[in-house]
Amino acid sequence: MKKTVLASLFCVAALSACESPQQMVSQKDDHLAAAGFQLKPASTPQQIAMLKKLPSHHFIRRVHGNTVTYVYADPTVCGCLYVGNQAAYGRYLAYQQQQSLANEQQMTAEDYQDAQWNWGDWGPWGGDFGPDYGFGPGWGW
Repeated sequence: MKKTVLASLFCVAALSACESPQQMVSQKDDHLAAAGFQLKPASTPQQIAMLKKLPSHHFIRRVHGNTVTYVYADPTVCGCLYVGNQAAYGRYLAYQQQQSLANEQQMTAEDYQDAQWNWGDWGPWGGDFGPDYGFGPGWGW
């Protein structure tokens, strides 16, 4: 069971490493829409010129009176702005934090305790680990 889970996680990690920057931006666009951001396509030459002036693929905050708006410019995938309020921005950040924690949990090493596992069958590590470095109890720890 553990081998299957580990193999699946490895495949997911390998596939995500192969994503192009455009695929990653496209996924972010999907998450923005799911969080409640509205897509505003740049459809006129003036809008396209203004879109190109904004920092690409970064949030900017616009405060107008008592209204706070978050804008995300995507000139490469959709040629658009994503516009959202504080609630949409909060949902997006919460999702990103959740994904970050999930990724961190996948990358965390876990202790392995199994009396039946024979570390000695694998021999000493050697190399950069030093001459006395071994695999477990009785191997020079």
